[in-house]
Amino acid sequence: MNYPDFWLEYLNTFKSKKRGIIQETRFVAFDTETTGFDSKTDRILSIGAVSITGKTIQVNQSLEIYIEQDVFKPETVKIHGLLKKGSLQKITEIEAIKLFLDYIKDAVLVAHHAGFDKKMVNEMLIRNGLDKLKNRFIDTGILYNKSKHIIYRDNLKEHYSLDDLSDELNVTKEDRHTASGDALITAMVFLKILARLDKRKNLKWGYLLGR
Repeated sequence: MNYPDFWLEYLNTFKSKKRGIIQETRFVAFDTETTGFDSKTDRILSIGAVSITGKTIQVNQSLEIYIEQDVFKPETVKIHGLLKKGSLQKITEIEAIKLFLDYIKDAVLVAHHAGFDKKMVNEMLIRNGLDKLKNRFIDTGILYNKSKHIIYRDNLKEHYSLDDLSDELNVTKEDRHTASGDALITAMVFLKILARLDKRKNLKWGYLLGR
């Protein structure tokens, strides 16, 4: 199959690279705002992403994308605040894909309830004749459970909201329910969880990635 150049450039970022030290790895925390929860029929309205390198969030290098809406559900506007028209500059899905892939490259992707965001992005890629993401993923909800002290094990919940983690870890919830705001909150939550886990001084990739 003949893929466009931007997809091949994305794939090339994974070549000839060995897994490095966790503390020196580039992570990208990201979030999507969508029209709903069905990956087949719903669409991504916006993507927010921020890079994390050397335990530092690169706020000045963040990504914020708004996508033209061919699917619109007015009942979800009260959650994400994104109107079908509005004053925000919006781009096509394929333009959004190009920008997102160029931004993430081969980074380890971090998201809260990562399976949903991963599925929504993959459906967008497939819909535009591409393949699925090749990046490794970390779910902050799953990672948080691993960071809890053994004394709290009986109180673990199956699913933690981003609000739950923000409250417990004392992370500000400014711009909650915007893609860029939630990406930044996720990045801060991730670093706090990572700091807890790294107290062991022997943090392994398999443990971090959920294996």
